Amino acid sequence: MAKKAAYRKKRQNRMAMILVTIVVLMMFVVVAIKSVELREKKEFYELRVAQLQEEIDAEMARTEEIEEYGKYTQTKKYVEEVAKDKLGLVYEGEIIFKDEN
Repeated sequence: MAKKAAYRKKRQNRMAMILVTIVVLMMFVVVAIKSVELREKKEFYELRVAQLQEEIDAEMARTEEIEEYGKYTQTKKYVEEVAKDKLGLVYEGEIIFKDEN
């Protein structure tokens, strides 16, 4: 009878070890899959950050251009150009040559 009890305990221990091994393997697989998913997300977000940084840089350059244009519109030269081009005004004594085309 002691042999049967020892055999039964040995068998139970073996089953417990198999079950523990299976659980550990399952956890390893889940962690590996999640790790791959996280790497993919990280790559996606890094690309998104790079795209957004490019957009920010483009908008900053555009802002600088707008500021420069704003400063230019406050100059006398700009006022003269608008007066000549859009209003057809000229300085007194100035001669205008026009193309025949």
